[in-house]
Amino acid sequence: MVIHRERYLNDLNARRNDGLIKVVTGIRRCGKSFLLFRLFRDYLLKEGVDG
Repeated sequence: MVIHRERYLNDLNARRNDGLIKVVTGIRRCGKSFLLFRLFRDYLLKEGVDG
């Protein structure tokens, strides 16, 4: 079961091209890696960014 985190994806996308490094923080096992490696990657591929 995948829970889509639209708010977090929108925040990452809004700051995508500002030239700064993004740091995703949170407690253990809260989905940080899943957000970046699955949800954000799928979002970028859907937008046409080469993967």
